[in-house]
Amino acid sequence: MSWSVDMRIPVFFGAAPAGTVQAGLIEGDFAPLSDSYNVRFSLPETAPENGHSIGCACCVPRGPAATALASLFRARATGAAPFFNAVVARASAAGAAAIKASLQNDPLASARFRLGDEPG
Repeated sequence: MSWSVDMRIPVFFGAAPAGTVQAGLIEGDFAPLSDSYNVRFSLPETAPENGHSIGCACCVPRGPAATALASLFRARATGAAPFFNAVVARASAAGAAAIKASLQNDPLASARFRLGDEPG
């Protein structure tokens, strides 16, 4: 029999299940989670001359959502943040898409985090 345990931290959009210790991944001016460690990120403005965002995934190696996830993990690992076992994201549709893209395409983010609705 083969066992597989996914120890990655789940990222939820909306709310995490009861009983989890949460950290917040907050885009721009969205309200932070109360009584939780929060990290903010901002998506860059779109540059009209080429249609790409400043710092888009095709022009730089890591986007702001992946960088924010790395900050969350580093804070947890070094004790700068209280231990958490779930992340709640508060973001616009574009911010949520950036987070999901990071979870799929960024090697470090996908090694440490997963979508909360995936089987763990």
